[in-house]
Amino acid sequence: MTDTRLDGREILLCVTGGIACYKAVEVLRLLKTAGAEVSVVMTAHAREFVGPLTFQTLSNRPVGTSLFDLDQESRIGHINLAERAELVLVTPCTANFAAKLRAGLADDLASSVLLATGAPIYLALAMNDRMLAHAATRENLEVLRSRGVHLIPPEEGFLAEGKIALGRLAEPAAIVERVAAHFGNETSSDEKSKGGILAGKRILVTAGPTREAIDPVRFLSNRSSGRMGFALAEACRDAGAGVTLVHGPSALAVPPVLEAIAVTTAEEMRQAVHSRREAQDALILAAAVSDYRPKSRSAQKIKRGKSPRITLELEPNPDIAAEVGAAKSKGQVLVIFAAESEDLLANARKKLKAKNADLVVANDITEPGSGFDGAENRVTLLRPGRGEDIPDAEHLPLQDKHTIARRIVSVMADLMSGS
Repeated sequence: MTDTRLDGREILLCVTGGIACYKAVEVLRLLKTAGAEVSVVMTAHAREFVGPLTFQTLSNRPVGTSLFDLDQESRIGHINLAERAELVLVTPCTANFAAKLRAGLADDLASSVLLATGAPIYLALAMNDRMLAHAATRENLEVLRSRGVHLIPPEEGFLAEGKIALGRLAEPAAIVERVAAHFGNETSSDEKSKGGILAGKRILVTAGPTREAIDPVRFLSNRSSGRMGFALAEACRDAGAGVTLVHGPSALAVPPVLEAIAVTTAEEMRQAVHSRREAQDALILAAAVSDYRPKSRSAQKIKRGKSPRITLELEPNPDIAAEVGAAKSKGQVLVIFAAESEDLLANARKKLKAKNADLVVANDITEPGSGFDGAENRVTLLRPGRGEDIPDAEHLPLQDKHTIARRIVSVMADLMSGS
């Protein structure tokens, strides 16, 4: 089925001055390919990286560059731009521009438009990792979040400084998907007044790996990045829910939710989940919890000795999903994940029953492009009571994890309503 979420939508693309400017060209191309009508505004610093002609050619519209260009102001004045936009996307958004927006400055065309618009604002962040971690930047972003500005977090990758760190602009396809998702989440006016399909609900989501210490410098863990869990937390939030996110260590920026709790070990995750379990309408346990932990932890770094081998004695971690399934209250919905390397449906079906879950999201981690760390996945959704051969299992094709997350949320909402 053709994706029509962006057909005819008026998007204002603001391009600010960072090396990731060249990726904004691809963002524009993808928006246009998806059917959007796009106006572009560039800051003076952005024009040092990419010329306006490139954006003008792709958008087929004049590019806004100056508050004092009388010709531009007469045809596409900044107030007209602000009022016409259905959504404003800043790509890339630098630390400097975020600071200006937080302070309410309007000293150029781009900042003036953002101050004058009533449209939703999305900031696709891209900056040096130290700038991103600076207390001033973190405070600015937190204030912007509290005002309803949507943040598209940066990714870990190769930065212009020649190192791999957190700060690289998200991939253009992922940015455009977030914009499309905004319009895809639009519902009837009656549903809008209620705030979304999960309005008034409390959802707890777990995400990422856990780490089990061997000694002060070594630990046992797995390849989970947290992408799927973070995408689910965002999808629940965008559907109107109050979201508690319990997450293990991750290189990704934590999405803004009602409550975010950072943990390290499986036991810490277990305690965080159980302390909040009763207040939830649903729990989505997407974290890749370590199945085992060292029976004892060395207080000192284990030194390489004469023996070429060391032996670790492991003991099982608690099964958080099974505990939640056994303790869930009437009407409470439990969604779990099954990452398998063989007999996918059979193992997922066993897990669904053993954990007393309402929905299991199963994926084969051996399939190319599917599984841990990547931006995409291929999953199958299974519910109880569907027969021995599970004829009604829903197989989702390889696609962006944000798209998968929205489908999971939709199915979960049906379960919560008894559908």
